[in-house]
Amino acid sequence: MMNTRRNPGRTPSLMVQGCTSDAGKTTLVAALCRLLYRRGVHVAPFKPQNMALNSAVTIDGGEIGRAQALQALAAGVPAQIDFNPILLKPSTDKRAQVIIHGRALSDLDALAYHEYKPRAMKAVLESWERLCAAYDCIVIEGAGSPAEINLRAGDIANMGFAEVVDCPVIIVADIDRGGVFAHLVGTLDLLSSSEQERVKGFVINRFRGDVALLEPGLRWLEERTGKPVLGVLPYLHGLYLDAEDALPRTREDKATTRLKVIAPAYPRISNHNDLDPLRFHPDVDFTIIGPHDAVPPCDLLVLPGSKAVQADLNWLREMGWEAAIDRHLRYGGKLIGICGGLQMLGRQLHDPLGLEGRPGSASGLGLLDFETTLAEKKTLENVSGSLALPGAPEFAGYRIHMGVSSGPAFDRPAAQLATPDAGPEGALSADGQILATYCHGLFDAPDALSALLAWTGCQPSGRFDPRERRAQDIDRLANALADHLDLELMAQWLPGLAMAEVRD
Repeated sequence: MMNTRRNPGRTPSLMVQGCTSDAGKTTLVAALCRLLYRRGVHVAPFKPQNMALNSAVTIDGGEIGRAQALQALAAGVPAQIDFNPILLKPSTDKRAQVIIHGRALSDLDALAYHEYKPRAMKAVLESWERLCAAYDCIVIEGAGSPAEINLRAGDIANMGFAEVVDCPVIIVADIDRGGVFAHLVGTLDLLSSSEQERVKGFVINRFRGDVALLEPGLRWLEERTGKPVLGVLPYLHGLYLDAEDALPRTREDKATTRLKVIAPAYPRISNHNDLDPLRFHPDVDFTIIGPHDAVPPCDLLVLPGSKAVQADLNWLREMGWEAAIDRHLRYGGKLIGICGGLQMLGRQLHDPLGLEGRPGSASGLGLLDFETTLAEKKTLENVSGSLALPGAPEFAGYRIHMGVSSGPAFDRPAAQLATPDAGPEGALSADGQILATYCHGLFDAPDALSALLAWTGCQPSGRFDPRERRAQDIDRLANALADHLDLELMAQWLPGLAMAEVRD
C-alpha cells in the first residue's frame, strides 16, 4: 500500500455528515473507501457513534454497525471494533443497549446515556488514535444531522467529534426527498461559526434528470453559502448494499419470478440485511409486510431477527400474523426463523432479568419444541458450517444473540457448524416445513441460497452470488463518484484521491 500521509503527526481525514438520516452518508463513505482502496491507499472507515439494529461480528470478536462492516469491505480490510466504537441498539422508544468497543455495556435510557457521553467520547478517541496510527487516511461518517439542536451538548457523533479531532467536513443531502436547498442552507445556518468554517462543501445525492436544470440552483447555493458543490450524484437503482438500519425504500423490478417470499416488518426488526439476497435474487418476489397490511399467500415466510423478541411477538399477534402463519403451514408453506425469529418459534420465552423489557415469561408460537431464556452474556461469533439439506451446502455467517435455547427440537439440527465449535446448530422440523437458526448470513453463500430455495420447492434458474453482486455494486457506486465528484478538490483532504488507480 502507498502511504499518503502529509506529515507523521496528522492522518488525513474527511467527515461526511448529512442533512438527514438516510441522506447517503453510509454509501458516500463506502464509495470513497473503495476509490482510495483502488488507488492503493490503506484506508479505514470510522463512525464514532451509530444507532442501528443491523450489526456485524468483527474479526476481533466484537459487534459494530452493519454499515461499517460494508465500508470495511469497500476499503479491503477486515471489520474491526475500532471502526464503530459506540453502537446503540434501541430496545424501546426510550432505551437502547449501549455497546462500547464491541461489547454490550448495559441498557440506558436517553437521559442516562446523555450523562454517559463524556466516557463514551473517551472510548471514541481511543479508537480514533489507534486508527490514526495504523492507516494512511480515515473516512468518517456522521450520524443523523449535525443540526439537531437538542443533541448538540456533548455531541460525539457529528460536529462535536469533528471539532475535537479538527477534521474537515462535507455535507450530503438527498434531493429525492425534495427541499434540498433548504436542507443544506438550513443545516449550515444552524451550526456555530467554527463549525460552518469546518464545512468544506456539499454533495447532492440521488438526482434524477438533466443536471443542467439544476445548475441555477447550484450557483445560487454556492453564492449564498460560499461553499462549493463538490458533486451531484445520480440516483443509482438496484444497489445491493447493506442498509445501516432503514428498511428498503423500493422493491426490485423483476420480469418474472418463481418464488413468493414475505417477511414482517416488526418494530424492532434487526439484521434485516439477512433478507437482501432474497430481495435481489432474480427468481424471488420478495416483500416486506408493514403494520396493518394484509398478509398475502406465499411460498416462504421468514421471521427475521428482533431486538425485543417478546414485544415484537406481541406485535405479530396484534397484526394477525399468528393465524396467518398457521394457515401458511397448513397449506404446505415453508417457514424460516432467524435469531429472534427462531426464539419466537418455541414454546416459551423467558426474560428473568428484564433484558428486553419487563422481567417475565411469554408464550411463543409453539411451532417447535424448545424454550429460550435470555441471559446477560451475548454470543458474538463468526461461524461456518453446512446446512442439513441435500448436498450439505456450506455457508459462513455470524451469530449475535443473548438467548439460550434448548429442547427436543434441536435433536434435528438445521446445520452442522465447523467453527468456532463443531456441532449441531438450529432445528429442522420433523415434517421439513420449518427451519430455525441463530446464524445470520445463511443466504449470502450461493450454494446455501440455492439449496434453501430448492427446499421451498423452487429450482433456481441460475446461480446467484450475493457477495459478488455486492462487490460489483460497491464498484458501481465508486465509479459514479469518480464520474460526478470533484476529486481534485477533495484530494486536499484525502490526498489518495489524486493518485492513479492500481490495476491488477
